[in-house]
Amino acid sequence: MASKTEDFELIAPDLGDTDKIELVRWNFQLGDQINEGAEVCELVTDKASFPMESPINGILARIDREKGSIIKKGEILGMIRRKVSE
Repeated sequence: MASKTEDFELIAPDLGDTDKIELVRWNFQLGDQINEGAEVCELVTDKASFPMESPINGILARIDREKGSIIKKGEILGMIRRKVSE
């Protein structure tokens, strides 16, 4: 059986009534293995801190926003890739 990959984009969630969301920390580097539920990065608003968890097991294949970036809901932060069997 051949293996292929699936990509899952990490998308900034709706964190309520705020215009400013800051990406304050990446907890992994490109190529790192990430387990489902692991805190991939941390987002902060003027009211609270929100950990962003991985929806799958995979590797951090892309980082689109760097630490310190101001982002809006719906923006892509990065991508996790996993191998799947056909």
